[in-house]
Amino acid sequence: MDKRSASTNDGGRGRWMRFAYPPYLFLLVIGLLAYWALQSQRPAKTAAEFIEAGPFRIAVSIDPERPRVGENKIRIEVLDGKDNPVEGAQVRAVAEMPAMGAMPAMRAQADIEETSAGVYEGGFELSMEGAWPLAVDVATGHDKHVDLAFDMTTSRTGLRLTSKPGKSDTAYYTCAMHPSVKSAAPGTCPICGMDLAPVSREELESGSVAIDEGRRQAIGVKTGTVVRRPFALPLRLQGQVAYDETRLADVSLRFDGWIGKLDADFEGKQIARGDVLFTVYSPELLALQDEYLQSSKRGGTTEAVARKRLRLWGLSARQIQWLREQGEARDYVPIFAPQSGVIIEKNIVAGSAFKKGEKLLRLADLRRVWVEGFAYEDQLPLLRAGMPARVRLTNVPGAEISAELIQLDPFLDPKSHSARLRLALDNSQGHLRPGLFADIEVRAALGELLLVPRDAVLVSGDKRIVFLDLGNGRLKPVAVRTGYSDDEHIVIHSGLEEGDRIVTSGVFLIAAESRLKSGMQQW
Repeated sequence: MDKRSASTNDGGRGRWMRFAYPPYLFLLVIGLLAYWALQSQRPAKTAAEFIEAGPFRIAVSIDPERPRVGENKIRIEVLDGKDNPVEGAQVRAVAEMPAMGAMPAMRAQADIEETSAGVYEGGFELSMEGAWPLAVDVATGHDKHVDLAFDMTTSRTGLRLTSKPGKSDTAYYTCAMHPSVKSAAPGTCPICGMDLAPVSREELESGSVAIDEGRRQAIGVKTGTVVRRPFALPLRLQGQVAYDETRLADVSLRFDGWIGKLDADFEGKQIARGDVLFTVYSPELLALQDEYLQSSKRGGTTEAVARKRLRLWGLSARQIQWLREQGEARDYVPIFAPQSGVIIEKNIVAGSAFKKGEKLLRLADLRRVWVEGFAYEDQLPLLRAGMPARVRLTNVPGAEISAELIQLDPFLDPKSHSARLRLALDNSQGHLRPGLFADIEVRAALGELLLVPRDAVLVSGDKRIVFLDLGNGRLKPVAVRTGYSDDEHIVIHSGLEEGDRIVTSGVFLIAAESRLKSGMQQW
């Protein structure tokens, strides 16, 4: 190679070395390009200032900054009082051009979606040039709700705030008849036209409602205290007077025969113990009479055997003594009443034939009777034998008779799922007639329990509400768990303490106020 060629090659390499870059510069360029690409994919941060609006700090911006006819974008950032993003809020944005002459009002509602934590974005379309006032609504439930209003026009850049929640204690305004209506400013209900009532933030946060003394007197509010004292639950049952089954006696014979003279000749007849009921003729009994009378003359063991045979045939000691006094067998033998009572069943007439073992008569001693009632499954654990009771009868208006629960069936009626109970009543005067209807009241002592007046408890579906008096005119609805109740009081198992001051009268009107103002979950 000649010197010219070498010089030329050296000169080329020199020029290349003068224009070469270090390798790290290429890496830097690549990193910057990647950063710009990522930044371009992120939503642009708003330059709008945050507005203090009730419990929130809200920033609202639009793109383009000067709204135009056609598509526009809106961005709403929502922070809480500690500058934390508020997620899951209900955000609405609506631009509305007021009606002008014959032209109706036009609305442009944005389709808002949460694009990142606390950031809500959407788009709206303006149909013509002009002023489009913008309303933004942010809510996170019934207790946190704010409205913002902006002046927006296609002839000017940016948004101008025209309305926001003040620093007053009022959270919003609502309608007593339509609680779903909420407004950031006072006005009238769009449904019924009633004036909207203010709802304070304190009422929302505490769940209480303030009612001044004048309104309390107007709606008849009275207060009392929760007390602890012995409680006896009255159980009211329906019953009926019945025969005392331990005082029934059947008359039946152990031989066949015929009825002679019948003295127990109608049902309802009063019979004394030992009275002759009827006479009977029986060939078998006649033969036994002869055998006994012959044996009695011989005496000793023979008489004893014959006497025992008569007893086994059902003759009483008095009947055998009557036969011995007669001295000869009688065709017709008298049958005596085994006890005093009333004939309640008669199956014979004079001259009737009967078979051994048949029930001829039934006698009932009515000097003591039963009252039978029925208790349902939830009442059975409260009942036990020996409990005192009071009975009211239909034929003795206003009078109460003391009784005792003597028996409770250990099984249930399969049809009514109730158990029969029996009470014993003295009837020496004879005023209690079986078949009379009766009202039964048994009081089950449950010990000392927390009690409130019945009128203090408000039923709201499956829940029970009592209004707690917080003092200074404030009342708070409290959910309680109730138990048994009587005519005056209800047992409280949880939700209140002894000595708590509560509303005992006027709870329905207070409930209307509380539903309106607090919107608590128990409603």
